[in-house]
Amino acid sequence: MIALRWPVVPLALAALAACSGDRAGSVRAGSERAGSVRAGSPQPAEASAGRTARTAPGLASADRGSPAADDRPVVLFLGTSLTAGLGLDPGEAYPARIQEKLDSAGLRWRVVNGGVSGETSAGALRRLEWMLRPGVRVLVVETGANDGLRGLDVDSTRANLEAIVARARAYDPGVRIVLAGMEAPPNLGARFTARFRGMFSDLARRERLPLIPFILEGVGGVDSLNQGDGIHPNVAGARIVAGNVWGVLEPVVREAMGDR
Repeated sequence: MIALRWPVVPLALAALAACSGDRAGSVRAGSERAGSVRAGSPQPAEASAGRTARTAPGLASADRGSPAADDRPVVLFLGTSLTAGLGLDPGEAYPARIQEKLDSAGLRWRVVNGGVSGETSAGALRRLEWMLRPGVRVLVVETGANDGLRGLDVDSTRANLEAIVARARAYDPGVRIVLAGMEAPPNLGARFTARFRGMFSDLARRERLPLIPFILEGVGGVDSLNQGDGIHPNVAGARIVAGNVWGVLEPVVREAMGDR
């Protein structure tokens, strides 16, 4: 059982904070419904510790050079504002810290930050088809936080997560999928929070997925590690989140290297 500190916040306020990027995310809506990227549609952001320009989280354009110029296998992060790094510079979000860890470990991989603020699991499922590209060897799925904050039906969220896994494997049976667990705020009730928590562990066990039990472990509910909204990690918090992710991700990346 994870010892969780999580702020008890009014549901409407929590959802509003988590959805602050919805206007930016809505730019994607047309291409999501069509299941393809149209000219001018925003691309996944390549996580780079060297990038300093502030850009709307989840909407920064990836390097648009020739794909042949960078043949590194890709770790794709499909996520919410936690992944996009809402309120942070792109180089401070946890995916950029993962890129740093890969580089420091001498692992020649490229991180792509596919986080979109305010997105639910249904939105992640709609986006997945056009985010998967040749070269994606590891997919980290961080979604469901906004479902929980809004009190959406757990069975629907579970079905979306299952569909994400199935769709990724249909695209490439060899892709490694890592699932990031999340907790629902306690003000939603003990039954809801227990079902929400169990959804991630059940799916990971059934689909044999490496699981990050709670991506905000050590950060959720700690004022000094979060921004003013009490939900999104600050720079120090994002470093801890990166450590939570890295502990599960590193062996997956090393195993994937052996498949090449």
